[in-house]
Amino acid sequence: MIRPDAPVLLEICDLHARVEEQPILKGVNLTIRAGEIHAVMGRNGSGKSTLSKVLAGHPAYTVTAGSVSYMGADLLELAPEQRSRLGLFLGFQYPVEIPGVSNLEFLRVSTNARRAQRGEEELDTFAFEDLVRERLKVVQMDPAFLDRSVNEGFSGGEKKRNEILQMALLEPLVAILDETDSGLDIDALRIVADGVNQLAGPDNATLLITHYQRLLDLITPDYVHVMAAGRILRTGGKELALELERTGYEWVDQELTSLGREPAEVL
Repeated sequence: MIRPDAPVLLEICDLHARVEEQPILKGVNLTIRAGEIHAVMGRNGSGKSTLSKVLAGHPAYTVTAGSVSYMGADLLELAPEQRSRLGLFLGFQYPVEIPGVSNLEFLRVSTNARRAQRGEEELDTFAFEDLVRERLKVVQMDPAFLDRSVNEGFSGGEKKRNEILQMALLEPLVAILDETDSGLDIDALRIVADGVNQLAGPDNATLLITHYQRLLDLITPDYVHVMAAGRILRTGGKELALELERTGYEWVDQELTSLGREPAEVL
């Protein structure tokens, strides 16, 4: 729900970033308030996933200009683990497997780190198991997955559900979901989307990065942003996603041309 008077959780101003010597983000501006769901759409190479990695603090990316304010603090001055403890969550497009690390223990340590940041008491093993089994219901996940190594041998849908389970336990203020719908069948997509909807509330915000309007049939965004050539070209509501579904991205090429950029220029 759009709340123009709600507190700003994340404010991105003229953000530029590169990887090695390749400029990728070229002036991103975006304001996210509590209670909002934003969707960022665009072609491959438009800078969507780079934006998520820069916000999370991936060391391969260098910010060359601009600023990012998170809850009034300079996000870019914080280490990745500080960002996470303060409630910034990134759901990966391709969650990695971590052999030898128990999924249950990984979730317990992560949850307690977040609780400590909020001044809450650490959960012992038994209290945490009660909590995690309750949160498993959000993603309809078999408790047997808790006894396995993190994501090891999980299907694509199981990995994405495990990401949403992490989100349910960490209770982030801003959740960035990078192509959560990628590789999911219809049933898994519905389960993941339902989990996201259950976890969205008036005090947090969600940033969805996606190629496809189908995800937005299940999660209704307050704002849809179209990204190209490292910047946001257009912002609208759900109708913008529907327009993209009908017409594709030809208008993006026209707009880039009007801005003095070659239509074929990708990142």
